[in-house]
Amino acid sequence: MTFKNVCIFGGSGFVGKHLANLLTDGEIYLRIPTRNYERAKELLVIPATDLIEADIHDDRDLDRLLLGIDAVINLVGVLQGDFHAAHVELPQKLIAACKRNGVTRILHMSALKAGPGQPSEYLRSKGEGEQIVKTSGLDATVFRPSVIFGPGDASINLFARLGRLPVLPLASPHAKFQPIFVGDVVRAFALSLDEPRTFGRSYDLCGPKCYSLRELVEYAAHVTGHVPAIIGLGDALSHLEAAVMEILPGKLMSVDNYYSMKIDSVCDCDSPEALLEVWGIHPTALEEAAPIYLKHQLPRERYDYLRHWSGR
Repeated sequence: MTFKNVCIFGGSGFVGKHLANLLTDGEIYLRIPTRNYERAKELLVIPATDLIEADIHDDRDLDRLLLGIDAVINLVGVLQGDFHAAHVELPQKLIAACKRNGVTRILHMSALKAGPGQPSEYLRSKGEGEQIVKTSGLDATVFRPSVIFGPGDASINLFARLGRLPVLPLASPHAKFQPIFVGDVVRAFALSLDEPRTFGRSYDLCGPKCYSLRELVEYAAHVTGHVPAIIGLGDALSHLEAAVMEILPGKLMSVDNYYSMKIDSVCDCDSPEALLEVWGIHPTALEEAAPIYLKHQLPRERYDYLRHWSGR
C-alpha cells in the first residue's frame, strides 16, 4: 500500500521540520497539528502541508486530525516536564484514534536504551510508550535514535554556545553518545513508510562514531573558534549542577537528564548496521555536517542555509 496522506505529531519540532520537507518532495500530503499556529507558521512554506491548531491530547481533535489520513508519524518527545503525558498517554490516545478512524500504519520515535528499569523517567516513559505502540496491533515501526544532530538541533548548537564561556564546569563529562544526523533519521522514516519489511520492527539508530560528552562540547567549541577551559565534574557535583540548573531560567539541564546520561546512548561504536543494512544509508559523520551548519549562526545566514539544505 502507498501512503499519501500522513499526519505528523511533533511535526513542528526539529526532526519534524526536516521530515516534512523530505516527505513533501515525495508528493505526500501532510497534516501537522500545533498548539500555536502563529509560532509554527514557518511550516506553511512547505508544499502540500496543512497546519492545524489542535489539542493533540483531546480525542475530538484527534478524530478531526485523522479524518482521511492513511498513516501517522509520532515524533513527540520532551526532555523535561510531564513525561507520562507526552510519552505514555499520548501514544495510547493515538493508537485508539487510529483504530477509530481506520488508520493502520504508525511510525513512532522512541529513544535509544528506553525501557523499564532505567534510571531516568525519560527513558522509562519512552520505553512504556514504545511498548504500547509495538503491541497495538497496527502496522508499527519504532525508531530508537541516539542524540540527533543537524541544522536547528538543540544539542550540538547548545554545546557550541556553551563553548563560548571561558570556563565551563561540565556535568557527566564521560557520558557516551553516538550522534546521528537528522538527514539520516528522516530518510529512514521516509523509506520505511511504505516498506512492509519494516512493519512490526524496532530499529536502533546511531551514527558512525562514539563520543564522550566532553568530546562533543570540545568539538562544537572548536568548530566555532573557541577553546573553553572545561572542568569535568564528578558524580556528586554533576548531580548538584543538574539540580541547580533545573530551577534556573532556561533550564539547560535537569536531574532527570543527569540520570539519563548514566546510560551510554550508543549502539555499536564500530558498526551502525541498521542504517546501511535496512535502508542503504551510509551514516553521516558529525565532522562532515556540523562544521557547515554551526558556522551559520546569524539569522539570515541560518535561514539561507536551511533552505539550501532542504533543497528549496
